[in-house]
Amino acid sequence: MALEHVSSQRLHSETKADDSIKVDVTDDVDFVAYYERASGRLVVDPEQAKVEFGEVMASRLKLSPDGLKWTDFRKTVHLIIITMSAVVPDFDSGIGTASIFSLAQTYDTTSGVINDLTSNWSIFLLGWGGIFWVMLMRRYGRLPVLFWSQLFAFAFLIGATLAPNLATFAGMRCLTAFFGQLQHSPTSKGLYVVTDIFPFHLQARKLNIWTSGFVLSPYLSPFVFGFLVARVSWRWAYAIGSIYSAVVLFLIVFFMEETMYDRHLDLKPLHISTGLRYRFKTLIGVTGYKMAKYRPRWPEVILASLDVVWRPQFFFIVLFEALVFGFSIGVNGTNVIFMKSPPPVGFGFSQYAVAVLLGEFIGRYVNEFIMDLHIRKTSRLWTCYLAMPLYICGFLTLGAGIQNLSEAALIMGWGIAIVAITLNTVVVYAYCNDCFPRRAGEVSALLNLTRALGGFGIAYFQVPWATKSGGLMVFGVEAALVIGMFFIAVPMTQLKGSYFRARYAL
Repeated sequence: MALEHVSSQRLHSETKADDSIKVDVTDDVDFVAYYERASGRLVVDPEQAKVEFGEVMASRLKLSPDGLKWTDFRKTVHLIIITMSAVVPDFDSGIGTASIFSLAQTYDTTSGVINDLTSNWSIFLLGWGGIFWVMLMRRYGRLPVLFWSQLFAFAFLIGATLAPNLATFAGMRCLTAFFGQLQHSPTSKGLYVVTDIFPFHLQARKLNIWTSGFVLSPYLSPFVFGFLVARVSWRWAYAIGSIYSAVVLFLIVFFMEETMYDRHLDLKPLHISTGLRYRFKTLIGVTGYKMAKYRPRWPEVILASLDVVWRPQFFFIVLFEALVFGFSIGVNGTNVIFMKSPPPVGFGFSQYAVAVLLGEFIGRYVNEFIMDLHIRKTSRLWTCYLAMPLYICGFLTLGAGIQNLSEAALIMGWGIAIVAITLNTVVVYAYCNDCFPRRAGEVSALLNLTRALGGFGIAYFQVPWATKSGGLMVFGVEAALVIGMFFIAVPMTQLKGSYFRARYAL
């Protein structure tokens, strides 16, 4: 009788909506649920929470269940793993950038053909992959989707390493990009994990660390392998990339845990399996498959990205970010050609490395300082006002360096541009996540898609245009487009942001 009574209570507590099964929550205040409902209108300071909710309720900020209750060490381990995995896709893509001339020599073609056939299309697939993977993540969890995508990306990268002809190499590289995309738009996984295990007032700082992985990654592999491919076969560069992917896969298998917690379910399904058996089932997706019936159904999952992209608090900012980061992707792909082409087109370097690491880390810490200073009083987007002057300075200096073949200007301009891009990218991710806390995966996937689409076609016209008109004109026009979109998107979003988030909230 007791069992029947419990079953009856469960049936009465569950109500079916048109898109998912929802379970009534308790009457107590759930701060995570409050954050998700607020959609950007938030209490971010624990001291302010005492005023808003009272001393007793504010103390519950430290007592949340699920991943938010993990120890700092456990959270740090997961942050390190997802940051390392965020490096994988663009790092692998950048190996091809460093190897363009060696690949052209191996497959008896030109650097332009290699760039158009492999680099550009892999960038294109980097964007679309996240839209697909985030659907599976919402249904089946973070860990199994990350594991399988990393496993397939690792296998295809090995295929690219051993490719006997250009067609096979191009196919393997594009498949590596599609499956590997999940790591940094997840594009979805990283933003999901940060929001799963860190409270709101720490998310900006942790997003800085995670974002540094995929901002740094497209520059890291040319930096590392530019020297290597000048002396040995390009296959060694891809072999080292495969080893790094294997290390990340090992960390995911043995140290990563499922961070998805269905906090909106008051009556949680029991975990029947424990220990190694439960760990294995969670890793390969059996547990996620069984939990899928409690989660959003396929119609909602498929349409979720479309439901986010049209909302004005997201649409204009994401177009702005598409130009900011998209041009940087084009720069990374074409600067290699400028550096290794003989004068008067390029510098004629036989080996190269650009000092962008310093710029990336400066940008990360400056952004953290500005967010800590402004987030409690003003909009996150004020950081964009600092990024844009640096963006103009960096791109104009870079263009002048390419036009006048000045190595110092090339290095300084590229480094300053990366500072600006890092500042802008982190704050855009954080702002969009604040607006749609229940759609962290879709936000990350859409941002990555627009970045990829923004940079996909740059390499097709940038080198011929710069050869004809000069680098200063090319990079000057690109900087002007970015600044124009900045004046359209950012001030309007700041002025109307509260209205947009209230009127068009999910």
